[in-house]
Amino acid sequence: MSKREESMEVLPWFRKARVGIEVGPTGAQGGIDPDDSDFAEHFSGSAIVQKCLAAGAEYLVLWAKDNEFAYYDSKIVHKAPGLRDRDVLREAIDAASGKALPIIAYCEVQYPGYLLRTHPEYSAFDSEGKPITGRVCYNSGYLSHVVAIATEMLEYGIDGFHFDMVDQGFGPPYGCWCEHCRSLFQEEYGLPMPDGVTWDADWERMLEFRYSTSARFEKQLVESVRALQPKVSVDFNYHGSPPFSWELGQRPVQHAHIGDFATGECGLWAFGALHGSLSTLFVAATKPGAVYQMVMQRGVHFYHDQTTRPLADLRWEALTLLSHGAQVTIVDKTPYDGTLDRVTYERIGEVFAEAQAKREHFGHSPLQEVGLFYSTHSRDWYGKTTPSLYQRAFMGAHRALSYAHIPVGVLLNENLTAEKLRSYPVVYLPNATILTPNETELLRAYVQEGGNLLVTGLTGLYGLYGEELAESSISDLIGARLKERLSTQDNHVSLASSPNDMERLNRGIPTDWAFLTYGSGVAYEATTAKTYGELYTPHRTLRQRKGTENYSLPMSAREAVSPAVFLNSYGKGEVLTLSCSPDAGFASEYRTVEQRLLIQNAIRLLHPLPLVTVEAPLHVESVITLDESNRTIRVHLIGYLSPATCTGEGHCQRLFPSLMEEAPLYRTKITVRQPVQHARALNPSTEITFSSEAVYATIDDVHETLIISYA
Repeated sequence: MSKREESMEVLPWFRKARVGIEVGPTGAQGGIDPDDSDFAEHFSGSAIVQKCLAAGAEYLVLWAKDNEFAYYDSKIVHKAPGLRDRDVLREAIDAASGKALPIIAYCEVQYPGYLLRTHPEYSAFDSEGKPITGRVCYNSGYLSHVVAIATEMLEYGIDGFHFDMVDQGFGPPYGCWCEHCRSLFQEEYGLPMPDGVTWDADWERMLEFRYSTSARFEKQLVESVRALQPKVSVDFNYHGSPPFSWELGQRPVQHAHIGDFATGECGLWAFGALHGSLSTLFVAATKPGAVYQMVMQRGVHFYHDQTTRPLADLRWEALTLLSHGAQVTIVDKTPYDGTLDRVTYERIGEVFAEAQAKREHFGHSPLQEVGLFYSTHSRDWYGKTTPSLYQRAFMGAHRALSYAHIPVGVLLNENLTAEKLRSYPVVYLPNATILTPNETELLRAYVQEGGNLLVTGLTGLYGLYGEELAESSISDLIGARLKERLSTQDNHVSLASSPNDMERLNRGIPTDWAFLTYGSGVAYEATTAKTYGELYTPHRTLRQRKGTENYSLPMSAREAVSPAVFLNSYGKGEVLTLSCSPDAGFASEYRTVEQRLLIQNAIRLLHPLPLVTVEAPLHVESVITLDESNRTIRVHLIGYLSPATCTGEGHCQRLFPSLMEEAPLYRTKITVRQPVQHARALNPSTEITFSSEAVYATIDDVHETLIISYA
């Protein structure tokens, strides 16, 4: 056994580590010529190890191979021209010898440009038999090439692999129709491949074939690595979470944990400031209790840009992920010549030092009030080639609950069980258009036994192939029958002012006033449910009705066509249905305060007295964990502070948030339904007081943890 092996404990590195760094060069993705001899010339394994150790990293994900070059002495892949006789992977292994710094080899799998130029037999082909530029087929025998590369890397004594990633493309053309895939499909199904995207039984088989292709490739790669070195870890870059869809060939649960743990990406630059917490909750739900890693970056825009975020901005994202219980990797893309940015590592070092100081307060069991249901069937068969038709409501629901400080977890249809449903006082179905018979039976039993259900949009109104149903599959739970699916998005809702047992839905919302919900709407007729408020369809001009003028902008309310709210008692539980989609509206460009308040009020009507209630500003995210054995509640508060921004170059898709430079200052109140015995804050600057019912604090930092002991 080597000194390096002796220095590592028996427990796998990924079960001990909390924070790490991924380091790779910048430039190859833009196209490097073999004569670019200055590319990565200063990319040094020993320098990287030294910087990572100084920053307090607990593991290093080091780029060993990308889509063009190897950064070690490979006999298979051309080495980056600037390295000359140097071997970065060997340098890193030697520098880490005797140190508690596992070395994980980054190995890019998708889009191997160097290989496809000389081995077109590995290419994916479209349905017309044309090769898809840059895209590999996972049934082509390409696995042997990846295994050969992995075998080379294993000889260095690495601790793990990060394979990035087994996807099938981020857009059309979809699927692969090469001779290998056609033959395998015929063998598995006894039928020829469909000629293209058909959205019928043939395409259902094609989707299953695509999913199984990705899973099979990953499993075979893991088995190959295990056969060579059983103790080496393997993880894959995971894109089964929103806003990604079936296009990539990944299902949320099926592909998350084929390796030792799941690794998800945050994508702040692409998906917004709340995507970090949403994707973290999502990945955590793929295998509750398992290790999962979330990847963020030091840059502002994209991995390969040369910007460095302010310390407050880095702290905010990292501490959000840590508070949710994730392992956190920060990506550093070096300058073109491979040097390391001093300021970047100083800031990462400060983030990691704080993470270590607060380590004991991360990773506790989450206290989650609402189970947010995600339907892969709806994603695939209702969203189809426009997945946002389904996913916008899911993301808007998370946003609304986050603003309201209502703690939420994710329920995935792939691993849904009665036990998981029962763990939530409220289960929320945001526009879950397709519900399978098994899912509907689980939901009925959940409500029958005393659970509470919140239903929005077109939930249950579509069949397994995305076909319209004559009635909702959960019409008995809703307590209403279908009259009409509205063809409009710019629908409005008004809530009556007359007092009744649903009056709390009005809180903060002007009554007898129609506000825009901007999402799918349904006209229902009550059977057993009590009703409240009204749903309105919008005005349309004569030319709009004739189809000679578009209606891209929302119009005003015209005609009431249905009650807005249905409250139905079912067994011991209750079902509250909104015939509109405020969640989809709240994730749209036409979001309003009332959309959020309607969701918040609906949850509070169904579950008025949670164990813990957080009152804090909207820009502060809260994460609540519960240690029942020690009668301790931890409330993590992460303040986001971003100044208003403006559009850049007239292109709304390039509207990025401003950088967070300062810590926020705010007050919070935490109400607990058990007698509070003691409360303290981690930060010395926080002013905190408490009574037997509540904790009050004034906080002026990015992250704070309030630790509350209760009787």
